[in-house]
Amino acid sequence: MAEIEEPAPSSTMSARFDGRDLGEIRRIGNEVSFGPGEAIFEAGDQADAIFVVLEGEAQVDVGGRFHRLGPGDVFGEMALIAPARRMATVRAVDRVRVVKVDGEAFRSLAHEHSELEDTLLRTLVLRLREVEQRIDAWMAP
Repeated sequence: MAEIEEPAPSSTMSARFDGRDLGEIRRIGNEVSFGPGEAIFEAGDQADAIFVVLEGEAQVDVGGRFHRLGPGDVFGEMALIAPARRMATVRAVDRVRVVKVDGEAFRSLAHEHSELEDTLLRTLVLRLREVEQRIDAWMAP
């Protein structure tokens, strides 16, 4: 099996899976590509999978607030913690290649590899901090 390189950091606040973990994720997931402007998922869709960006850039729209995702970024993770309908829309900015992993398959893998759960937890905490900072900025006089 070819060695998987760690993706370069993007400008978003997100933890990243290391090369070994990304290899495991790729093993259980499916690579999917999206063209510019194409929805990866939309608000209201069933939340049943997690995604990792392999190549390209995607934009997240949560209630009119936007942020970008690049190689190595994880999204759709809330579906694994509290399954429900999607709260955001994620669209490809340019050609995007992602690994899509069914939520149940990811949970099973994460139980075998605790570092995956740690990375997912760090991602959630970083996103919570980002939201808090936005709220603070919005509420500032």
